[in-house]
Amino acid sequence: MTQLPRFTPALLHPRYWLTWLGIGALWLVVLLPYPLLLRIGRLIGHLALRVMKRRASIAARNIELCFPELDEKARRELVVKNFESVGMGFLETGMAWFWPNWRIERWFTVKGLENIKAIQEQHRGILLLGVHFLTLELGARIFGINEPGIGVYRPNDNPLLDWLQTWGRMRSNKSMIDRKDLKGMIKALKKGEVVWYAPDHDYGPRASVFVPFFAVEQAATTAGTWMLTKTSGAAILPFVPRRKADGSGYEMILMEPEFNPPVDDAQTTAAWMNKVVERCVMMAPDQYMWLHRRFKTRPEGVPDRY
Repeated sequence: MTQLPRFTPALLHPRYWLTWLGIGALWLVVLLPYPLLLRIGRLIGHLALRVMKRRASIAARNIELCFPELDEKARRELVVKNFESVGMGFLETGMAWFWPNWRIERWFTVKGLENIKAIQEQHRGILLLGVHFLTLELGARIFGINEPGIGVYRPNDNPLLDWLQTWGRMRSNKSMIDRKDLKGMIKALKKGEVVWYAPDHDYGPRASVFVPFFAVEQAATTAGTWMLTKTSGAAILPFVPRRKADGSGYEMILMEPEFNPPVDDAQTTAAWMNKVVERCVMMAPDQYMWLHRRFKTRPEGVPDRY
């Protein structure tokens, strides 16, 4: 199992004081009432749209590639809404890490918990498909409150933030596994655990295959889903944590599980998985992480998409 970071006195070194100051500021801000946080988050998003020009360009390009049927005005509106979610996602990370359970539960509703029970009755592990929504930290926290599981993550380069994100995520979950630790994931799934897994980013050419994703015919997609499901026999459970449009909080939707995903080969599994991801994304397209260079890895001879 992955060795998780622990708090040590070294994290109090002066080199981390600015980071501690930022953490303290975030903790103070998320003490505010949720309706006010919603307004602040949107303002942060509009500021980020002006400042993060490179990321805004990437988001616009991803949306253009995925939805060529949208006109320029519609794409621009989606980018603006997406950056409002970016700003709110920053605050939601603080909410996920610092809010007590009772406050999170006040603003969340959950649908489909019976789907977890249906899988557990078969004594199988659950590969929880957690698409990269900007609400993912908050969604992982509320899922853990209802059914503690194991998260898959990328260690942060900053030791203080690495410890903090692990501490925050484990407030309602059992453990964390480095995303490179496939053996650890398989072992946990064979034990019947819930393992949070996100196969929707471009993780580079190694262990990836090219399959369609929305309108992009050749999108580099991890082969990890195939390896995990074929080896562990786990069922796949997609879930969507989305912010309600009326500002009344959030809903987490646990979708119908897939007990027998196609595992003929890595390409077949990846193509099927991308279709599942597409359905999840379309449930809250403005809240998806379009800032990621999803199509940075290209097949031979294909020019840079950005």
